[in-house]
Amino acid sequence: MKGYIVLETGDIFKGDIIGEVDGDIHAEIVFFTGMTGYQEVLSDPSFKGQMVVFTYPLIGNYGLNEGDFESIKPQAEALIVSELSQAAFHYEANHSLESGCRFANMPLITNVDTRAIVKRIREHGDMRAIMTTNLDSVDFTQTKPLEEKDVVSQVVTKEVLTFGEGKEHIVLIDFGYKKSMVDMLVKLNCQVTVIPYTKMESEIAQIKPDGILLSNGPGNPKLLTPYLETIKTLAETYPTLGICLGHQLLALAFGADTEKLRFGHRGANQPVLDEVTNKVYMTSQNHSYVVNEESLTQTALKARFYNINDGSIEGLEHKTLPILSMQFHPEAHPGPSDSEKMFETFVSMVKLKGREKLYA
Repeated sequence: MKGYIVLETGDIFKGDIIGEVDGDIHAEIVFFTGMTGYQEVLSDPSFKGQMVVFTYPLIGNYGLNEGDFESIKPQAEALIVSELSQAAFHYEANHSLESGCRFANMPLITNVDTRAIVKRIREHGDMRAIMTTNLDSVDFTQTKPLEEKDVVSQVVTKEVLTFGEGKEHIVLIDFGYKKSMVDMLVKLNCQVTVIPYTKMESEIAQIKPDGILLSNGPGNPKLLTPYLETIKTLAETYPTLGICLGHQLLALAFGADTEKLRFGHRGANQPVLDEVTNKVYMTSQNHSYVVNEESLTQTALKARFYNINDGSIEGLEHKTLPILSMQFHPEAHPGPSDSEKMFETFVSMVKLKGREKLYA
């Protein structure tokens, strides 16, 4: 079926839609630079509200398997690829990408000039786009920009979940978490309780955990302003780690500010410098927003990690409390595992109950 991607700029790109599309799909269009990782991308809750352009020209050649999904259902609004592999060449593959998308009703469009789309995004920034089979139906007044939409509430768990039986008990506050975060903590002999952000105050008061992890998630962190006071109180009480959206929320909670990048960091090849250890990590990232460094001046937070490509802040630490945050994804799914040791650093902080600082 012929389909189209229409950008907010008016640019139109033709392609072939796989499966049935029920009406027009409105979303923010972004690009992902990883050569692999499409399965994790389509199931990552941080992509809620976004259609994803893959910059690598051939997508789907190793298929889909049962183990690499980051949530129980597709989360991205649509996938856009240049060339789609029709077969799955991997011993763990259960489905091809095409058949998996059909089964899950995941919109997928192929034979698209993805290079041209990415050039438009790099020039004009992340923007609204519409996937359609009928150009006459295109109407951008029918949807708000993603930064004005509440997408976090659409991806969080509705109940409290517990994983592992380890000695250290970590509460993962869910804003759209990836299961790899839980897997990493369980691997480090932690018990992990996942609670939705709407219940964090009441549930944590009963659980009294050893540490807290603020998860990743989609959308604009400032839409969660009503929860910042609670986040600050919890972070001042328990050793705390923030990842991606969780990192941004910690910054806001302690008085810093966030801003939107022209086009975000999405891929598995972002170099990050740890100024404490002077190590460089190749990292997996997926975010539109960053912490404004000047806004840290009047806070108790300081920058620890920087993106080598553009100099933006990639992580923070508190000057006196056991609080650490990362804009990148140390669980590294998809991506290189260079920064996995950040989970070990966090668990060490938890074990010491913040009595001293530890650095990877």
